[in-house]
Amino acid sequence: MDPRPRPRARDLGIPLGRFRPGRWNAITDVAGVRVGHSTIVRGSGPLKPGKGPVRTGVTCILPGGANVFDERVVGGGFVLNGAGEMSGMTQLLEWGLVETPILLTNTLSVGAVSDAAVKWMVEQNPGIGLQHDVIIPLVGECDDSWLNDVAGRHVQDQHVYEAINTASDGPVAEGSVGGGTGMITCDFKAGIGTSSRKLPESMGAYTVGVLVMSNFGLMRQLRMGGLPVGEILAERYATLPRRQRNYGSIIAVLATDAPLTSHQLSRVSRRAALGIGRVGSSAMHGSGEILLAFSTANQVPRESRKMVYRMKVLLDPRLDPLYEAVIEATEEAILNALCAARDMDGVNGNVSRALPLAEVRELAARWQGEVEAGRRARRPPGPPPARKE
Repeated sequence: MDPRPRPRARDLGIPLGRFRPGRWNAITDVAGVRVGHSTIVRGSGPLKPGKGPVRTGVTCILPGGANVFDERVVGGGFVLNGAGEMSGMTQLLEWGLVETPILLTNTLSVGAVSDAAVKWMVEQNPGIGLQHDVIIPLVGECDDSWLNDVAGRHVQDQHVYEAINTASDGPVAEGSVGGGTGMITCDFKAGIGTSSRKLPESMGAYTVGVLVMSNFGLMRQLRMGGLPVGEILAERYATLPRRQRNYGSIIAVLATDAPLTSHQLSRVSRRAALGIGRVGSSAMHGSGEILLAFSTANQVPRESRKMVYRMKVLLDPRLDPLYEAVIEATEEAILNALCAARDMDGVNGNVSRALPLAEVRELAARWQGEVEAGRRARRPPGPPPARKE
């Protein structure tokens, strides 16, 4: 395997909006947010339930602060289509608070990941279930059964611990890693992707970061920066074996340092759905588009002698730039998942092909050339040359 990282979407010349990304172009550009993965790849050939091949894992997002259980952050969410699951989200929407790590994995490992997360949190916070409330970890899932022995339930406690304990700020590994190891998008290999946007000073200088576990769509639907890349590539890949039923889903996690209420974060989450639509999703009947958002601006203590806790809140008329930034970052996060992933074989010889980046780069360059030619054609003529005396 080529050890060199594959280009990200913006390296291909894809038009990706007007706001600039943060330093890492990742959810970790939001101060305090950390991400870790545990990737499980074992075996090849025919499916032997319980033995493999295994193409799965766990991704962890730590929302900020030393201990999110003691210093909870404000959260919200939105479900565009509900053929999927994010355990713990009912409580999140009721209380408006995130108090556990956010974990992503395959559909049949939600219970195992939740159980391991409870064990880890009780070790860190022995008062859970005694002097403190019980917890419901936030665990999101997508179906990776076309490549993975999903019924074998290969995710164990150590994988959850690894994802949590290795979580760090800085660059985030993308593609076929962690929970995204066996995921597919628009019939190409995908998985984990991330992106961020930094608003200018005049708009508050807030940062928005998005991380996705992307697993939706058909090839013909794929659009990259508005370009119909899927339609162009579909004929070439017409005979490529692919999953016949669309197990498509996506989990998107949004982070920001803008001071938002739970209701505002739920509104922001809805705009992430527009970013998913930009890539081509129609939120199919069997698809789960589940979006979760949190803000690191206000940390709500679990215990306090005060009866009133005062929070900073951004006024609603100031939300529009954040909405736009979230749409841009969500679109780019999905495209980064596609760009980072490489060919992967799985159960019964099933193969998911990587997006052909050289062709995408050529299409983007051709489109940019046509745009520039059109711009020149519409440019008004300059002043007439000076007359010589």
